[in-house]
Amino acid sequence: MNLNELRDNPGSRLKSKRLGRGIGSGKGKTSGKGVKGQKAREGVALNGFEGGQLPIYRRLPKRGFKNIFRKEYAPVNLGALAKAIEAGRIDASQPITETTLADAGLVRGGKVVGVRLLANGAIGRVVNITVSGASATAIAAVAAAGGSVVTTVAAKPKADAAA
Repeated sequence: MNLNELRDNPGSRLKSKRLGRGIGSGKGKTSGKGVKGQKAREGVALNGFEGGQLPIYRRLPKRGFKNIFRKEYAPVNLGALAKAIEAGRIDASQPITETTLADAGLVRGGKVVGVRLLANGAIGRVVNITVSGASATAIAAVAAAGGSVVTTVAAKPKADAAA
């Protein structure tokens, strides 16, 4: 086989219909778009338009609830914190605050009001951390390593299942 003998598989490339090339082509004059009107023009995308009938997205009821007062907390995992300490971006001998975590590049997101410490990963040294919130597992993991976690936002009391 030579390079000049290479061919596509038969039928793998569909030839496009040539529009506006005379009445005998079957797609001449108006190119299959009918006559005049909005849809005969170029650049028309009428997604969701149902010809004056109320569209389905307006007929269906709204669902769910969006709390506009929700507070977003940036998650920081213990594993990421340990890596930052090993890389020298965070000094473990000093108290670690939310600003320290942000300066180290561990906090991402524009509309965050605080940092929540999560227990994904492990930490093997004594650290003193002050954050907005922390999971119970993360607090236990830091305490097991000999450190402490202080949360600035009070945790919501859990509703009893019996009540």
